[in-house]
Amino acid sequence: MPGPGFKDHFSAVAAAYAGARPGYPDALFDWIAAVAPSRRLAWEAGCGSGQATRSLAARFERVHATDASAEQLAHARGPANARFAVEPAERCSLGAASADVACVGQALHWFDLPRYFDECARVLRPGGVLVAWTYDGLAVPPELREAVGAFSDAIRPYWPQERALVGAAYAGFDWPFVPVDPPAFTLEADWPLARMRAYFASYSATHRHREATGVDPVAAHADAIARAWGDPASTRRLRWPLYVFARRKP
Repeated sequence: MPGPGFKDHFSAVAAAYAGARPGYPDALFDWIAAVAPSRRLAWEAGCGSGQATRSLAARFERVHATDASAEQLAHARGPANARFAVEPAERCSLGAASADVACVGQALHWFDLPRYFDECARVLRPGGVLVAWTYDGLAVPPELREAVGAFSDAIRPYWPQERALVGAAYAGFDWPFVPVDPPAFTLEADWPLARMRAYFASYSATHRHREATGVDPVAAHADAIARAWGDPASTRRLRWPLYVFARRKP
């Protein structure tokens, strides 16, 4: 169960989150499997609705996917070799020295880092690898920058304070273990207008803006974004910088 310090920013947007977030590149998971000491067990903390879980399950015999939000896990889906459990990242039910990899995608900034890193030291087997990644700074085509920028400016004050760690690309973290240099990865998607709006609706800042002001910022900026987009059925190439960090337990 979640600990007393758990800040639940996503249960209220769990359904939107499950259907709207971009998928991670297959190359990332191929690389994780390649650097793992074996492919028996992957632990994924902060799994949300299972975006990364399914890709890990395609490459590891078992995946133990955990999240402190029961509502998020209610929307999670994965194959039979993936087990979902409501557990905090700082205290999972796996045995000591049992996991080949500990993965966390777009969630590390929500954790109690010293406690989570201690739990990685307990759960990872010798030679096991901690891999964390995050993305920020949505890059849209030039014709959309003004309209999307206005939406981003409107919700900026409503991001939880931990979100600043994403903007800083996890700079200054006191990482454990021995560094492993990852290759460069790209996160990109070709989406129609409705999918991008759904993505914006899944932001915790969108929910917090709506709760604080009574105004849905996605709806408030919908017309301006639609005019800039043009044909709503047409797709646009969207890109995010993807920052990957890896450390191997001695």
